[in-house]
Amino acid sequence: MVAAPQKKPFLSPLNRRRLGNFRANRRGYWSFWMFLVLFVLSLGAEFIANDRPIIASYKGELLFPIFVNYPESKFGGFLAVTDYRSDFVSKEIDEHGWMVWPPIRYSYNTVNSYIPHSAPTRPFWLMSKEERCSAYPLGVKDPNCILGNMDWLGTDDQARDVLARMIYGFRISVLFGLALTAASAVIGVTAGAIQGFFGGWTDLLMQRFIEIWSSMPVLYILLIIASILPPGFWVLLGIMLLFSWVHFVGIVRAEFLRARNFEYVNAARALGVGNWTIMFRHLLPNAMVATLTFLPFILSGSIATLTSLDFLGFGMPPGSPSLGELIAQGKRNLQAPWLGLTAFFTLSIMLSLLIFIGEAVRDAFDPRKTFK
Repeated sequence: MVAAPQKKPFLSPLNRRRLGNFRANRRGYWSFWMFLVLFVLSLGAEFIANDRPIIASYKGELLFPIFVNYPESKFGGFLAVTDYRSDFVSKEIDEHGWMVWPPIRYSYNTVNSYIPHSAPTRPFWLMSKEERCSAYPLGVKDPNCILGNMDWLGTDDQARDVLARMIYGFRISVLFGLALTAASAVIGVTAGAIQGFFGGWTDLLMQRFIEIWSSMPVLYILLIIASILPPGFWVLLGIMLLFSWVHFVGIVRAEFLRARNFEYVNAARALGVGNWTIMFRHLLPNAMVATLTFLPFILSGSIATLTSLDFLGFGMPPGSPSLGELIAQGKRNLQAPWLGLTAFFTLSIMLSLLIFIGEAVRDAFDPRKTFK
């Protein structure tokens, strides 16, 4: 009787130990889940904060304004773009159907025309009913005058909802940081692998170049280049990528220098295995341990750099949702503390979670730690 073949475990013993070490760091483990939930929610920002209904029914027809740009002529108007928050369109749809709105009825660039005085205005729950209704035209249908100006964190100096801009700004910051970290890791790991594996003149020349390149005043060069080129997500990503990849070179180079003369590497050479195969199939997995522990800290640094450029006015294009631009507004409007406090707490929580995750990842790959 032949015994049934045993199934291989999903995780190797080494990876199980690493996962156990990661979970043992409770602060980093729960920070990972908190950050993941916040990031996933921000990816669906259009379903959380938008000036368009998610779904609507008009004269028996089912509409999806969040995905499709319907002209106002469809609802009896004459404009090319429909403003669903206007009195005419909302009344027309309510009489012939219904609308399902997101929890926040503003996008990052929506200007609230129902504010009681000049912007910035404080959160609606700090206003009196008389103050809210002073500029609200639909008082009969909404006796408390809340739906039209439900700004949970107030408005900025251009009457845009702060909470909506915070959600969209969080998403842009994290996506920018992830893209910059991934691209920097690819370039830096490749450069470090070439240096460490081949050594000699290759290592010497590349190391001298990196020393000169990394000694440049990065922030000043970023400001100069950003002031010349048109602002944009990909332009900023390319500019910052010029300098961020060098952070990975040193640790990868050291790992390759240490392991390039190991017995299994010499055996692979004797069997005729090519250099690039040895580098990326046999040596790179060992070097990636140190690289992975470094990633969360590079991610937090990328987000902080983008925020700094936005604060100085050399970051994203004007009007883009940006945490740095929100800090700059808080600096210009000291009478509106909710602007600076919102940006401060958002950045503090985001960067703290990333640092805690980085500490947990570092513990996970530490061979001296064993979870209990």
